[in-house]
Amino acid sequence: MEIKGMTIKNKIISAALIGTGLAIGGFSVGRGYYAAHMNNRTVTVKGLAERDVVADVAVWVIKFQSTGSDLAAVQKKLHDNMIKITDYLTSRGFTDTEIMVGRINTNDLMANPYRDNSNGPRYILTQEITVRSAQVNLVEETLRNIGSLVAQGVVFDNQEYGSPVAYLFTGLNDIKPAMLQAATQNARQAADEFAKSSDASVGKIRRANQGVFSILPREQTPNADETSQINKTVRVVSTIEYFLD
Repeated sequence: MEIKGMTIKNKIISAALIGTGLAIGGFSVGRGYYAAHMNNRTVTVKGLAERDVVADVAVWVIKFQSTGSDLAAVQKKLHDNMIKITDYLTSRGFTDTEIMVGRINTNDLMANPYRDNSNGPRYILTQEITVRSAQVNLVEETLRNIGSLVAQGVVFDNQEYGSPVAYLFTGLNDIKPAMLQAATQNARQAADEFAKSSDASVGKIRRANQGVFSILPREQTPNADETSQINKTVRVVSTIEYFLD
Protein backbone atom coordinates (compact mmCIF):
# COMPACT_ATOMS: atom_id res chain seq x y z
CA MET A 1 0.00 0.00 0.00
CA GLU A 2 2.91 2.29 0.65
CA ILE A 3 4.21 1.77 -2.79
CA LYS A 4 0.76 2.37 -4.17
CA GLY A 5 0.41 5.55 -2.07
CA MET A 6 3.67 6.85 -3.32
CA THR A 7 2.55 6.25 -6.87
CA ILE A 8 -0.65 8.23 -6.37
CA LYS A 9 1.23 11.06 -4.68
CA ASN A 10 3.73 11.19 -7.51
CA LYS A 11 0.91 11.34 -10.02
CA ILE A 12 -0.67 14.27 -8.19
CA ILE A 13 2.62 16.16 -8.07
CA SER A 14 3.28 15.48 -11.74
CA ALA A 15 -0.17 16.69 -12.71
CA ALA A 16 0.29 19.84 -10.68
CA LEU A 17 3.62 20.53 -12.32
CA ILE A 18 2.19 19.94 -15.76
CA GLY A 19 -0.76 22.25 -15.05
CA THR A 20 1.54 24.96 -13.78
CA GLY A 21 3.71 24.62 -16.85
CA LEU A 22 0.75 24.86 -19.16
CA ALA A 23 -0.51 27.93 -17.35
CA ILE A 24 2.87 29.63 -17.57
CA GLY A 25 3.24 28.62 -21.19
CA GLY A 26 -0.21 29.88 -22.02
CA PHE A 27 0.54 33.19 -20.33
CA SER A 28 3.75 33.56 -22.33
CA VAL A 29 2.00 32.78 -25.58
CA GLY A 30 -0.72 35.25 -24.71
CA ARG A 31 1.80 38.00 -24.00
CA GLY A 32 3.60 37.19 -27.24
CA TYR A 33 0.39 37.40 -29.22
CA TYR A 34 -0.53 40.66 -27.51
CA ALA A 35 2.88 42.15 -28.26
CA ALA A 36 2.71 41.01 -31.89
CA HIS A 37 -0.79 42.44 -32.18
CA MET A 38 0.32 45.75 -30.74
CA ASN A 39 3.28 45.86 -33.16
CA ASN A 40 0.80 45.62 -36.03
CA ARG A 41 -0.91 48.83 -34.96
CA THR A 42 0.35 51.15 -37.66
CA VAL A 43 -0.86 54.01 -39.80
CA THR A 44 0.28 54.79 -43.34
CA VAL A 45 0.14 58.39 -44.49
CA LYS A 46 1.38 60.48 -47.39
CA GLY A 47 3.34 63.70 -47.04
CA LEU A 48 3.34 66.37 -49.74
CA ALA A 49 6.00 68.98 -50.38
CA GLU A 50 6.04 71.54 -53.20
CA ARG A 51 8.43 74.30 -54.19
CA ASP A 52 8.30 76.88 -56.96
CA VAL A 53 11.51 77.08 -58.99
CA VAL A 54 12.80 78.91 -62.06
CA ALA A 55 14.52 77.28 -65.03
CA ASP A 56 18.29 77.79 -64.93
CA VAL A 57 19.16 76.52 -68.43
CA ALA A 58 17.55 77.16 -71.82
CA VAL A 59 18.16 75.05 -74.93
CA TRP A 60 17.01 76.65 -78.18
CA VAL A 61 17.35 74.85 -81.52
CA ILE A 62 17.05 77.26 -84.47
CA LYS A 63 16.34 75.54 -87.79
CA PHE A 64 16.72 77.44 -91.04
CA GLN A 65 16.83 76.51 -94.72
CA SER A 66 17.73 77.58 -98.24
CA THR A 67 16.32 76.36 -101.55
CA GLY A 68 17.24 76.54 -105.22
CA SER A 69 18.40 74.57 -108.25
CA ASP A 70 22.05 75.65 -108.13
CA LEU A 71 23.64 73.71 -105.28
CA ALA A 72 26.61 76.03 -104.88
CA ALA A 73 24.37 79.09 -104.76
CA VAL A 74 22.00 77.44 -102.31
CA GLN A 75 24.89 76.47 -100.06
CA LYS A 76 26.29 80.02 -100.14
CA LYS A 77 22.90 81.44 -99.23
CA LEU A 78 22.60 79.01 -96.31
CA HIS A 79 26.08 79.99 -95.13
CA ASP A 80 25.19 83.69 -95.33
CA ASN A 81 22.07 83.09 -93.28
CA MET A 82 24.10 81.19 -90.70
CA ILE A 83 26.39 84.21 -90.35
CA LYS A 84 23.38 86.51 -89.97
CA ILE A 85 21.93 84.34 -87.20
CA THR A 86 25.18 83.95 -85.26
CA ASP A 87 25.91 87.68 -85.56
CA TYR A 88 22.43 88.43 -84.30
CA LEU A 89 22.87 86.09 -81.32
CA THR A 90 26.23 87.55 -80.32
CA SER A 91 24.84 91.07 -80.67
CA ARG A 92 22.14 90.12 -78.19
CA GLY A 93 24.74 89.06 -75.62
CA PHE A 94 25.35 85.34 -76.19
CA THR A 95 28.94 84.08 -76.14
CA ASP A 96 30.60 81.82 -78.70
CA THR A 97 30.59 78.94 -76.19
CA GLU A 98 26.78 79.19 -75.95
CA ILE A 99 26.29 78.94 -79.74
CA MET A 100 26.78 75.60 -81.52
CA VAL A 101 26.46 75.32 -85.30
CA GLY A 102 25.25 71.97 -86.60
CA ARG A 103 25.87 70.17 -89.86
CA ILE A 104 24.12 70.83 -93.16
CA ASN A 105 21.41 68.44 -94.37
CA THR A 106 20.89 68.25 -98.14
CA ASN A 107 17.66 67.12 -99.77
CA ASP A 108 17.77 66.58 -103.57
CA LEU A 109 14.16 66.51 -104.72
CA MET A 110 15.15 65.13 -108.13
CA ALA A 111 16.39 62.02 -106.38
CA ASN A 112 12.76 61.15 -105.64
CA PRO A 113 11.44 59.30 -108.72
CA TYR A 114 7.83 59.75 -107.66
CA ARG A 115 7.89 63.55 -107.45
CA ASP A 116 7.73 66.02 -110.31
CA ASN A 117 9.96 68.96 -109.46
CA SER A 118 10.36 70.41 -112.90
CA ASN A 119 8.73 73.68 -111.85
CA GLY A 120 10.27 74.00 -108.40
CA PRO A 121 13.68 74.16 -106.72
CA ARG A 122 15.77 71.03 -106.79
CA TYR A 123 17.69 71.41 -103.55
CA ILE A 124 16.56 72.07 -99.99
CA LEU A 125 19.40 72.65 -97.55
CA THR A 126 18.70 72.87 -93.81
CA GLN A 127 20.92 73.61 -90.85
CA GLU A 128 20.57 73.99 -87.09
CA ILE A 129 22.10 76.37 -84.59
CA THR A 130 21.72 75.37 -80.95
CA VAL A 131 21.85 77.93 -78.17
CA ARG A 132 22.44 76.47 -74.71
CA SER A 133 22.61 79.17 -72.09
CA ALA A 134 22.00 79.95 -68.44
CA GLN A 135 20.72 83.36 -69.58
CA VAL A 136 17.16 82.09 -69.60
CA ASN A 137 15.41 85.45 -69.77
CA LEU A 138 17.71 86.58 -72.57
CA VAL A 139 16.78 83.49 -74.61
CA GLU A 140 13.09 84.21 -74.16
CA GLU A 141 13.52 87.86 -75.14
CA THR A 142 15.66 87.02 -78.17
CA LEU A 143 13.13 84.48 -79.40
CA ARG A 144 10.39 87.09 -79.32
CA ASN A 145 12.47 89.47 -81.45
CA ILE A 146 13.93 87.05 -83.96
CA GLY A 147 11.49 88.26 -86.60
CA SER A 148 14.08 90.88 -87.53
CA LEU A 149 16.05 88.12 -89.23
CA VAL A 150 13.13 87.33 -91.49
CA ALA A 151 13.38 90.87 -92.82
CA GLN A 152 16.98 90.06 -93.76
CA GLY A 153 15.91 87.08 -95.87
CA VAL A 154 16.43 84.27 -93.37
CA VAL A 155 13.92 81.48 -93.90
CA PHE A 156 13.23 79.32 -90.87
CA ASP A 157 12.32 75.68 -91.25
CA ASN A 158 8.60 74.77 -91.15
CA GLN A 159 7.71 78.46 -91.44
CA GLU A 160 8.67 78.97 -87.79
CA TYR A 161 10.72 81.67 -86.18
CA GLY A 162 12.79 78.94 -84.56
CA SER A 163 12.04 75.72 -82.74
CA PRO A 164 10.49 75.86 -79.28
CA VAL A 165 12.90 76.47 -76.44
CA ALA A 166 13.32 73.84 -73.71
CA TYR A 167 13.58 75.53 -70.32
CA LEU A 168 15.29 73.19 -67.86
CA PHE A 169 15.75 73.16 -64.09
CA THR A 170 18.99 71.42 -63.13
CA GLY A 171 19.11 72.17 -59.39
CA LEU A 172 16.89 69.33 -58.19
CA ASN A 173 19.60 67.63 -56.11
CA ASP A 174 20.19 70.87 -54.20
CA ILE A 175 16.61 71.09 -52.94
CA LYS A 176 15.88 67.38 -52.41
CA PRO A 177 16.94 67.15 -48.73
CA ALA A 178 14.84 70.15 -47.62
CA MET A 179 11.83 68.94 -49.61
CA LEU A 180 12.05 65.42 -48.16
CA GLN A 181 12.17 66.93 -44.68
CA ALA A 182 9.10 69.02 -45.45
CA ALA A 183 7.26 65.98 -46.85
CA THR A 184 8.11 63.98 -43.72
CA GLN A 185 6.80 66.77 -41.46
CA ASN A 186 3.62 66.92 -43.51
CA ALA A 187 3.18 63.14 -43.17
CA ARG A 188 3.76 63.32 -39.40
CA GLN A 189 1.04 65.95 -39.07
CA ALA A 190 -1.38 63.69 -40.92
CA ALA A 191 -0.41 60.74 -38.70
CA ASP A 192 -0.92 62.83 -35.53
CA GLU A 193 -4.42 63.79 -36.67
CA PHE A 194 -5.26 60.15 -37.30
CA ALA A 195 -3.85 59.09 -33.94
CA LYS A 196 -5.95 61.68 -32.08
CA SER A 197 -9.13 60.30 -33.59
CA SER A 198 -8.02 56.76 -32.65
CA ASP A 199 -7.04 57.63 -29.05
CA ALA A 200 -3.42 56.69 -29.77
CA SER A 201 -0.06 58.35 -30.20
CA VAL A 202 2.38 58.17 -33.10
CA GLY A 203 5.54 56.17 -32.52
CA LYS A 204 8.60 55.48 -34.62
CA ILE A 205 8.68 55.09 -38.40
CA ARG A 206 8.21 51.51 -39.49
CA ARG A 207 9.00 52.05 -43.15
CA ALA A 208 9.22 54.98 -45.55
CA ASN A 209 9.19 55.57 -49.28
CA GLN A 210 10.53 58.96 -50.33
CA GLY A 211 8.50 58.95 -53.55
CA VAL A 212 9.35 60.35 -56.98
CA PHE A 213 10.20 63.99 -57.59
CA SER A 214 8.15 65.58 -60.35
CA ILE A 215 8.85 68.86 -62.15
CA LEU A 216 5.57 70.36 -63.33
CA PRO A 217 4.60 73.52 -65.21
CA ARG A 218 3.54 76.17 -62.72
CA GLU A 219 0.65 77.15 -64.99
CA GLN A 220 -1.04 73.78 -65.47
CA THR A 221 -3.19 74.60 -68.44
CA PRO A 222 -4.50 71.80 -70.70
CA ASN A 223 -1.64 70.09 -72.56
CA ALA A 224 0.89 72.27 -70.74
CA ASP A 225 4.50 71.16 -71.20
CA GLU A 226 6.89 71.70 -68.32
CA THR A 227 9.86 72.44 -70.60
CA SER A 228 7.99 75.25 -72.35
CA GLN A 229 7.65 77.30 -69.15
CA ILE A 230 10.38 79.12 -67.26
CA ASN A 231 8.47 78.95 -63.98
CA LYS A 232 7.97 75.45 -62.62
CA THR A 233 6.78 73.59 -59.53
CA VAL A 234 8.73 70.70 -58.00
CA ARG A 235 6.59 68.16 -56.13
CA VAL A 236 7.30 65.05 -54.08
CA VAL A 237 4.85 62.76 -52.26
CA SER A 238 6.41 60.56 -49.59
CA THR A 239 4.66 57.49 -48.12
CA ILE A 240 5.48 56.78 -44.47
CA GLU A 241 4.19 54.08 -42.11
CA TYR A 242 4.29 54.85 -38.37
CA PHE A 243 3.81 52.60 -35.33
CA LEU A 244 0.92 53.60 -33.09
CA ASP A 245 1.45 53.48 -29.31
